[in-house]
Amino acid sequence: MVRGSEWIESLPNGFEESVGERGCIVKWAPQKKVLAHASVGGFWTHCGWNSTIESICEGVPMLCRPFFGDQHLNTSSICNVWKIGVELQNLERGNIERTIKRLMVDMEGNGIRKRAIDLKEKAAFYLMEEGSTSCSLNMLIKHILSV
Repeated sequence: MVRGSEWIESLPNGFEESVGERGCIVKWAPQKKVLAHASVGGFWTHCGWNSTIESICEGVPMLCRPFFGDQHLNTSSICNVWKIGVELQNLERGNIERTIKRLMVDMEGNGIRKRAIDLKEKAAFYLMEEGSTSCSLNMLIKHILSV
């Protein structure tokens, strides 16, 4: 933790001691690099579009806790369409534990992790230089520049 930072000062008294060596709290981290690390087994996210895309591109399943805007629609796609995450319905201690276990330990999580890797591979295919996404984007750029 960075002592003296305003955001650290807002944490409850005793929080640092209760976390101890079990975690590291930082104000900002390079999210894409963190998600790319082999030890990351899941991503607790608000499901903003950038976070969703970064997680998909790294093949990391998501624990979804949306708050507003497009986050609810993204969560629905993640959990019900692509089936690469689970939604955290409320923040009660027992429910948080159950939801994390669904994602990380239970048989359901095995399928979620496999689908996340499959979607990563599909995304990589479409995003490569000759992929349809890159081709469409290049066509759009050409059109804009020609106007």
